[in-house]
Amino acid sequence: MINAIYILNASTLQEQDLDRIVHTVKTIFRVPVFVKQVGLDFGSAFDGSRGQWNSTVLLSQIITNSVGDDEKLVAIVDVDLFIPVLTFVFGEAQFKGTAAIVSTHRLANQFYGLEEDKQQLLQRLEKEIVHELGHTFGLYHCRQFECVMRSSTYVGEIDLKQVFPCQDCQRLLLKNFS
Repeated sequence: MINAIYILNASTLQEQDLDRIVHTVKTIFRVPVFVKQVGLDFGSAFDGSRGQWNSTVLLSQIITNSVGDDEKLVAIVDVDLFIPVLTFVFGEAQFKGTAAIVSTHRLANQFYGLEEDKQQLLQRLEKEIVHELGHTFGLYHCRQFECVMRSSTYVGEIDLKQVFPCQDCQRLLLKNFS
């Protein structure tokens, strides 16, 4: 049984933004959610040839913040993430594991040369956090168009999703929760 979710903030998000994310995560997963400010060794994950940070390397650091099997961790960072087989990722999670990581970098309108929209950034971030946490609870990618567990390869696909899992994924989440 999961007793808590910890949001590890290694980003520039403000307290009120994190409060909003806490509320969303608590509503969906129905467990206490806490925020901890953390520092990660970004240097060890940087790939100079790509100008990006390897999310798997950062994920291994996040796991060291775990204190037990009864909690989940999700880190928020501002850097551009990748895994070796993909050009970029919005986030990564240990499937049926403890930890996940999500980046604001490609979720922000400014990355695409558009005007800043803080509300849209936070909506996208909430969806990606729920998506990656879903993987830690054993949820696969979903085919339902609006399900938060649907795979997103570009930011426009994130905008089309809901923040909540579809009924099928919600059922699986409840089944896998204990």
